[in-house]
Amino acid sequence: MKDFAGKVAVVTGAASGIGLGMATRFAQEGMKVVMADVEEPVLEASVTKLRQAEHDVLGVVTDVSSGASVEALRDKALEMYGKVHVLCNNAGVGGRGAAEIWGATEKDWQWALGVNLWGVIHGVRAFIPSMLAHGEEGHIVNTSSAAGLTPGTCVYSVTKHGVVSYTEALFYDLQHAGSKLHCSVLCPGIINTNIMYSTRNRPDGLLDAGSGRELTPDGKARADRVKEIAETTGMEPSELAGLVVNAIRDEQFWILTHDYYDDAIRERMEGILTRTNPAPFESRLPR
Repeated sequence: MKDFAGKVAVVTGAASGIGLGMATRFAQEGMKVVMADVEEPVLEASVTKLRQAEHDVLGVVTDVSSGASVEALRDKALEMYGKVHVLCNNAGVGGRGAAEIWGATEKDWQWALGVNLWGVIHGVRAFIPSMLAHGEEGHIVNTSSAAGLTPGTCVYSVTKHGVVSYTEALFYDLQHAGSKLHCSVLCPGIINTNIMYSTRNRPDGLLDAGSGRELTPDGKARADRVKEIAETTGMEPSELAGLVVNAIRDEQFWILTHDYYDDAIRERMEGILTRTNPAPFESRLPR
């Protein structure tokens, strides 16, 4: 898809971070943008800011872990704009649970899988039929992570590996269908966002007994360290958004933002082929 002006984009997790970066760039390219997020006050503020810049945007409060909520997002997008050409299934949470994988609770898994993986599944299921039906060029971008390519280390990386595999399946099925739609999987490294504080949006029903949305002192210390790294060395969402726009124009499937994970990705793939036990993965951020 080369021409963005006048087309329609839907971005989930659009109130802040990567999602806001993509929504803003799409609007600057002349697109009409539907911005979806579960965090209503922040979404309203971001929509207002873009409208003040005279961009055509619509904000829709959406819980991507709910198929019905994503279907309602689709209906509102089609009611407002008639068609959707670009879909960015971007909403995500850090999903931080116990230090060891066996210590993660059922609700830890439900929360992380619900947003990070089911959010992508719900988005594709809800939007692809109408995008195929209008017969015009379009693109789907599913947000994974560098953690979806490097060795699995935690609940979060399990969900992001799932997004990579799901998007590969989508790529082949769109090809086999002879569709004008293309897709990409976005695998960011360190980006200057607040995903490390995503427990603020964890639903009441997915809080374990005795736990709340506030991070423990140790958890907050880790999150603060990661945030400091993101602020000092991470890529800005606006720069990442430029990579996404270029990838859509070039029909590029893999969107990677940094090369400092290349060795870990290469070693993992070579280890699979040589049946070698996983080596220590030292480049992961603190959990």
